[in-house]
Amino acid sequence: MIRKGCGRCAARILLFLLLLGAGLLYAGCGGDDGAARMEEATVAVTPPRPILRWMGPAFVRPVDREIVARCGKEIGMIIELLPAPANPVDRLGLYQQFLPAESDDIDLIDFDVVWSGTLAPHLLDLNPHLTAEERGRYFPIYLENNSVGEALVGLPLMGDVGLLYYRTDLLEKYGFERPPATWSELEEMAAAIQEGERETNAEFWGYVWQGNVYEGLTVNALEWQASTGAGLIVDAEGRLALDESAARALDRAAAWVGEISPPGVTVFQEEDARWQFQNGNAAFMRNWPYAYGLGQAEGSPIRDRFDVTRLPKGEGAEGRHASIVGGQQLGVSRYSRYPDAAADAARCLTDAAAQRRRALTDGAPPAIAALYEDEDVQARIPAAAQIAESLAEHAVARPAAVTGGHYTEISLVYFIEVNRVLTGEQSGASAVARIKEQVAAWVE
Repeated sequence: MIRKGCGRCAARILLFLLLLGAGLLYAGCGGDDGAARMEEATVAVTPPRPILRWMGPAFVRPVDREIVARCGKEIGMIIELLPAPANPVDRLGLYQQFLPAESDDIDLIDFDVVWSGTLAPHLLDLNPHLTAEERGRYFPIYLENNSVGEALVGLPLMGDVGLLYYRTDLLEKYGFERPPATWSELEEMAAAIQEGERETNAEFWGYVWQGNVYEGLTVNALEWQASTGAGLIVDAEGRLALDESAARALDRAAAWVGEISPPGVTVFQEEDARWQFQNGNAAFMRNWPYAYGLGQAEGSPIRDRFDVTRLPKGEGAEGRHASIVGGQQLGVSRYSRYPDAAADAARCLTDAAAQRRRALTDGAPPAIAALYEDEDVQARIPAAAQIAESLAEHAVARPAAVTGGHYTEISLVYFIEVNRVLTGEQSGASAVARIKEQVAAWVE
């Protein structure tokens, strides 16, 4: 832990070393050659223009420079884009060093959707800086996720949500007219298709997903729970919300392992599932939107042979479709020398023009509902309608805001215990009891 007295110096040393390794990317200049940078630097010095520093994406792309340049001009400041560490643990660790030190070296912070509660004490409340119209352009789930107490601590740079991928050709081959609407239907279809395909492909499985001991398992398991009407780990008031329904959802998923899902699914992450599905060895897959473009790439074995839909719902009156949201958020440091200007920059960097540009350039799903009606966005993101439906109607946020700085520890306990259910080491009821016992001190 950095002591208050030396925190500012330590934080600046960390940032200085980061800049030495990555290089400082000027967003105020339009060209990439040295002469242009020198010319822009000269202009920036006489007369001086205020500078905002954004610790942004790990890998800076031309579209990032383009958007930052536009926003810098709009607010009348230079915005310097600093690449953050690619590894999420390293990135959060860096934030947790310079923010508690109250360093004013960084004004804007790019953060993961589950860090809202952890970083909230150090982020500016953006509510006073937004009009009702501006708030209304984002999918409500992101305002919910980024609201900690009464403060809105971040705005979404992009959207992301869990989807069910399915093989259209195999559904037709085996007489299924539509993708599964419930988990029971998925189990039935996956088993039937798997049995038939195994006659010529011993590596074929019905359903692949993410079961490794990591945050991705928290995502999958919370979707299972929420789809049955069960609570997440804690409720909106921060109280424990695991019950018998949650235990049954975990037991159900455990029964898939070795039956319709490969035994190795308990160590699968996103790319493992995608590899299995994209190589033609699975009928269904739970994954994020990024996998769609890869599946449609030239040379892909499943090109034009798959589609996506909402994740299945549980049975009964309480059953619902539930998809966990992901995505990067943009916050403003409370210690910024220019808080109002930084808030204006955050509004610009997350506005419709910026998100449309990212969608058209990289296929990044927008977090703004109106953009899904844009014909160019629809052409660039073929699954736009399904993504928009899931974000608008079925989206679920992990309990990151309500658990504050303890979300990482709570999720760690949760996915370890859930994985033990999947591997047959314990029952769903045992996992629920152990999770409640271990996290109680953090939530009650």
